[in-house]
Amino acid sequence: MAIRSGLLLFCLLAAPIAVQADEEPRTISVSGTGSVDVVPDIARLRLAVQRRDLDMSAARAATVKASRDFIALCGRLGIKESKVRTAGLTIQPEYRWDQQQKRQVFTGYFVQRQLEVELADLDKLGELIEGAIDAGVNEVSPPELDSSQRRELGRQALAAAATDARSNAQRIADTLGVKLGALRNLSAHSNSPRPPGPMLRMATMSVESDAGASYTPGEISLDAQVSASFDILAP
Repeated sequence: MAIRSGLLLFCLLAAPIAVQADEEPRTISVSGTGSVDVVPDIARLRLAVQRRDLDMSAARAATVKASRDFIALCGRLGIKESKVRTAGLTIQPEYRWDQQQKRQVFTGYFVQRQLEVELADLDKLGELIEGAIDAGVNEVSPPELDSSQRRELGRQALAAAATDARSNAQRIADTLGVKLGALRNLSAHSNSPRPPGPMLRMATMSVESDAGASYTPGEISLDAQVSASFDILAP
């Protein structure tokens, strides 16, 4: 019995063992891009009221007044209160270095309040900016243009990017004389709206000028990119 078991074990050890390794899948990896252009219908503005004065109360009062006048302007233009945001006052003393006295010399107080507003009627953009300056706002950043249809337009850009990726993969497969198989994996990414080619233009203003006609929003672009891998089918 022991001899037979030993022979059997010897036969099993001596038998060739076949190991079948999995082959690496053959794939084509590509990228694709898509873009949708649209005329913006939303503008977001960041503004600031800044005052300097030896008297802190005077600087603060002037800043508060200009902020209130700006908020009143937004109300006259039909902008909802929920679309206007104001930050708290920033107050800080300022100094300069006196070379003769070799010490810091107090020069006054700097007071600032930051403002943000979202405008849904771009025909009023010029009037809003002009009115803000007249109200005492002395810092206006370039408007950030956007579209209320951004979500749906972003999906259209993604669809265009996916189609572009598939076309790129098919062109490579045709060139190499192979057959393109199913999609193996895909990753997608959308970008924030790109500003119009020429930035928002502001003409030189005068009291009699039509401010609203001085601003041209142009178009913004919504971009998307995808990376995809497709199987290569055996010929």
